[in-house]
Amino acid sequence: MGMLINGTWIDDDAAHRHAADGAFVRPDANFTARVTADGSSGFKAEPGRYHLFVSAGCPWAHRTILTRRLKNLEDVISISFSDLPRVRSWAFSTGIGRNLEPKEGVLELHRVYTAAMPAYTGRVTVPTLWDKQRWTIVNNDSADIMRMLNTAFDEWGDRTVDLYPAHLRAEIDEINQRVYENVNNGVYRCGFARSQAAYEEAFARLFETLDWLDERLASSRYLCGERITEADWRLYVTLVRFDIAYYSNFKCNRQHLHEYPNLSNYLRELYQWPGIAQVTDFETIKRVYFSIKDVNPSGLIPIGPRDLRLTGPHDRGRLPSWA
Repeated sequence: MGMLINGTWIDDDAAHRHAADGAFVRPDANFTARVTADGSSGFKAEPGRYHLFVSAGCPWAHRTILTRRLKNLEDVISISFSDLPRVRSWAFSTGIGRNLEPKEGVLELHRVYTAAMPAYTGRVTVPTLWDKQRWTIVNNDSADIMRMLNTAFDEWGDRTVDLYPAHLRAEIDEINQRVYENVNNGVYRCGFARSQAAYEEAFARLFETLDWLDERLASSRYLCGERITEADWRLYVTLVRFDIAYYSNFKCNRQHLHEYPNLSNYLRELYQWPGIAQVTDFETIKRVYFSIKDVNPSGLIPIGPRDLRLTGPHDRGRLPSWA
């Protein structure tokens, strides 16, 4: 997968990705500044100032793509989708000016990181939020970026959409923590485990949590009751990839997502939410996941599944909703 060490790219980063017991370890984000409406953070929310580097295949980036769509910020925050095969870091066919234009047709994301911090050490990840005015990275943590997009740009976006309402924040945070550890990151802990024990521990926690979620959604329209929140969209990006990628490629194969009665209907409703299907790119998802040599050395991309059962009717209308 590779990373930067003191501004220099290395391909062999295995020693930085696993604990001694073989468990996969996800590093923390390195850029943690915040965009605020009043600019008190040093990064003031302004239309046209910020740019997102993303991949439609990456679930962490997908969170921010969804939030940008839900908040109607597509004319406020520009975006680059990784549209070229990864040579080292995520690769783009277009640039954003100055020293961040393609070389021989390619802009690799590691150049964005070293433009912001020449001696940077760490992962080169999407999403990355770039400030075109100060010419630097603001933040590369998807959860932080979701929160910024949710409130900081309300002067130009849809302020009627609040994915992190004050009265639900404690519940959202609690659910997010469990879902992140066991589901969002849990599938990666299965797929990248380097020992049988680490894999089996991650597998057990993943399906224990999916069982819990399915039971919770039997009587609750959304994860926090009658109102859709960021907790639902953070879960969505993993659920929508489950049968197409994680079930086989990451060995998460106790059962398919569509075999869960409540989770499958819930996923169907979220996929059919206005604008969401248009920013859920299954072909890119497959290409990204099945090109990971660590888990799929051949690089062959499966033809199926043909039908993910997302476009038919769902039963979620039987439960009350806030909207």
